[in-house]
Amino acid sequence: MNPKTDKLVRRTTMVATVTASYFLLTADYGPEPNALDPIKQAILSAQHTVKQFVFGQEKELKEKEREKPVSSSSKEHP
Repeated sequence: MNPKTDKLVRRTTMVATVTASYFLLTADYGPEPNALDPIKQAILSAQHTVKQFVFGQEKELKEKEREKPVSSSSKEHP
């Protein structure tokens, strides 16, 4: 087999094994706190970071604008 293909197959297999193991281990625990919580938090943090990178921080800016009180001068002069 081509060395590059072999390396790709090995890495894909490792990632699939780790992912399957994680899901199998967490399926038994349910929502109760357990030793895998730090891993779960890391995954959620990475997911949040990727979402911010891909979609930007538009939601945060819009929420901040909504939180700002409307000044009385803007009400008087439309």
